[in-house]
Amino acid sequence: MLPQAFENVIEALGRLPGVGPRTAERYAYYLFKSNPKVADTIAETLSEFHDRVKSCPVTFALMDANDEMSPLYTDASRDKTTVLVVEEPLDIYAIEQTKSYKGTYHVLGGAISPIDGITPEQLHIGELVKRVNNDNVKEVIIATNPSVEGESTALFLEKILHEQNPSLKLTRLARGLPLGVDLSYADQITLSAALENRTDL
Repeated sequence: MLPQAFENVIEALGRLPGVGPRTAERYAYYLFKSNPKVADTIAETLSEFHDRVKSCPVTFALMDANDEMSPLYTDASRDKTTVLVVEEPLDIYAIEQTKSYKGTYHVLGGAISPIDGITPEQLHIGELVKRVNNDNVKEVIIATNPSVEGESTALFLEKILHEQNPSLKLTRLARGLPLGVDLSYADQITLSAALENRTDL
């Protein structure tokens, strides 16, 4: 039997996604044998986490709690007439790392999934429609994940945005086979996208 305090740490760490019992035990033991300042720093950071981070009321991207709107929206060099739509806030930073996109973003907060009880009304789709009108948006880039839920969400967005604004340009990120992947290992959605997006030689 481990000491109760050790068990408590294992149980708390085990609540994190992707962290099983054995991994939680290793993390707990690492924290125990490390300098106590390591655990203190983690605890202090987590204790102020929710007070120092919030969602932008316009884009729903993560931002510092003392900001009124996300810098990714208020930055004058950003093109507000182009909006890239993602499912979750962290998807933004994957795009930002490319340093090749200068528009703004919109976070849906998930994807439509009837099985999980997630309906369009629970996502930030209504806010996106308002932004298209308020910011005179010319193009919406749909960058939902290449999953069944992501595809369903993309089709729903395409339908509702075209109904609201028939002249709006709607695009999607190109999809296909990544370099170094065997056809036999590719999933059906990736293969379908590769066929649809095939190019001339």
